[in-house]
This record gives sequence, structure tokens and C-alpha cells, in this order.
Amino acid sequence: MKVLLINGSPKSTGCTARALREVADTLQKEGVETEIITVGNQPVRGCINCGYCKSNKKCVFDDIVNQAAEKFKEADGLVIGSPVYYGSANGTLVSFLDRLFYSTDFPKTMKAGAAVVSCRRGGNSATFDELNKYFTISQMPVVSSRYWNMVHGFTAEDVEKDAEGLATMRVLGRNMAFLMKGIALAKEAYGLPEAEPSVFTNFMDGK
Repeated sequence: MKVLLINGSPKSTGCTARALREVADTLQKEGVETEIITVGNQPVRGCINCGYCKSNKKCVFDDIVNQAAEKFKEADGLVIGSPVYYGSANGTLVSFLDRLFYSTDFPKTMKAGAAVVSCRRGGNSATFDELNKYFTISQMPVVSSRYWNMVHGFTAEDVEKDAEGLATMRVLGRNMAFLMKGIALAKEAYGLPEAEPSVFTNFMDGK
């Protein structure tokens, strides 16, 4: 089993990275392979709705989004980590996620998903909610911990002092490992849930 962890911070050793590392270390202790990639320092532009991905199965901009897509396809779980900027996720990360989820057509059903957020004081809850929506729109079970998945601090050294936050990351890692193992057993015994045909309702056309 493998979990891909996305660091949406520009800093590869900052607060968000420290939180993700705690999750990754715990997953590894549970026998799960992990990989952390940093996207917050990459020149990622937003989606331009060109339609290229619909016929080519990848984004027209051949950057870290397409690279991560292959890793996401093979992963059993995805952890998205972001710092809080003006009460929301890093804009580079949002552009990355919009294109990652929109341009990939492989099934994401029952891949476990978890969001991890970091801030100095406030904005964590709003950012946490923002990131979880990528999972719930993709039929990905959202992994919980015993508190919202957040740490506080201005530096990675500050996060080391957030004992509750780091404990929350460890609980998250163990819960994620357990859920993925349970899903694997269920898939083997019962298969995936029956797929529902896609329906697109446009209320403006009266239908």
C-alpha cells in the first residue's frame, strides 16, 4: 500500500512539511509506503478549460501536475497539506489540485483522502474544509483524527511544541492505514460499489 502526500507550502522543511512528516512516519510504522512531493514552490498555473485533458487523458501543461497524476493513480491514499494564506489554502496548491482532479479520469473511488493544515493562529478550519471538498466530490472516504487535522506555529520548531497537533497527525496516520487496509479487504470480498452513471443537470435550461 502507498500514500502520496502533497506539500502545498513553498517550504520543503516548514510547518506543513513537519506535520506531513509526522503522518508519513506513522504510516510507515503501519507498513504503508509513503512519498512526499512539494508543489508549493512550483510554477503551477490554473486550469484554462481548454478541453485537452478530455481527449488526451492528461493536462495540456506538462508540469508537476501530470507527474503527480501518475503517482496518484497508483496510490491507495492521498494526503493534502497546506499552509493558511488569508484564511484559505495556498493558491498554487489550489491550482495544482483543480488541474489534478479535473484532468485525470482514472477512478478515485475508495482511495482514502485526508487534509492537513498549518497556520500561525487562525484560518485552519476554513482551509481544512476547502481541501476536504476535493475528496468528497471524488468518492474518496475522508480520514478523520481525534481533532481537526491541524498544527500551529510560525516555524517548524514551533510545530515541535504543538504536542496536541503532532498527536493528531499520528492518530490520522494510524486511522488512514486502518481504513485503507479495511477498504482493501472489502474490495477483495465485495468489490467496489456499483457505479452510478454521470448526470449533468443545468437548471438554467429548464430540464
